[in-house]
Amino acid sequence: MSIVGNSGAGKSTLALALARHLGVPCVEIDGLNHQPGWTELTVAELRATIGPILDGDGWVVDGNYRDRIGDLVRRRADTVWLDLPRPVVMARVVRRTVRRALTRAELWNGNREPWSNLWSRDPQRSIIAWSWTQHAGYRRRYEAEMSDPATGHVHYVRLRSPRAVRRWLASVGE
Repeated sequence: MSIVGNSGAGKSTLALALARHLGVPCVEIDGLNHQPGWTELTVAELRATIGPILDGDGWVVDGNYRDRIGDLVRRRADTVWLDLPRPVVMARVVRRTVRRALTRAELWNGNREPWSNLWSRDPQRSIIAWSWTQHAGYRRRYEAEMSDPATGHVHYVRLRSPRAVRRWLASVGE
C-alpha cells in the first residue's frame, strides 16, 4: 500500500498504523532519501534502495516521490491519498514543525528540523512553506493520476477528512 499526500496530511501516522494493523513493514521514503546533512540520494540510488524492499510480500510506503520512484510503487501497490483540507494540513505541519524544532528530535540519519522552517517563506527551505505552496499541486497531480488510463490497474482511496481516515483504517481487513 502506498500513502501519499501533502506534508502534514498524516501520511506517516497512517502508514505506521496501517503497517501495524496489517503486520507488514512500514517504509518512510523520506528516511531513505534524506541522508546526513539533508543530502538526497540520486534517483538511481533511491531506486536501488527501495527496489528490494518493494519486492517483499507486503509493505506500506509513506511518501510522494512519484517523479522518482512512482512507477516502482504503482506497479505493486494500491494508493491511499490523504487529500485533507488546507487548514487541517497547515495546522498539523506547523504544530509538528514547532515540536520537532523545540525538542531537536532526530528525523532521519542525524537530521533535525531546521529553525528556518519556522519563518522562511522559501518552499525549498521550509516544510511549512512547502506544504502551503504544494497543496493545490498535489491535488492536481493525484486527480490526474487517478484518471490516467495508464494507472487503471491501481485502486485509489481518496480520504478528505481526519474522520474519513479513521473510518477507512477501522474498515481495513473487515
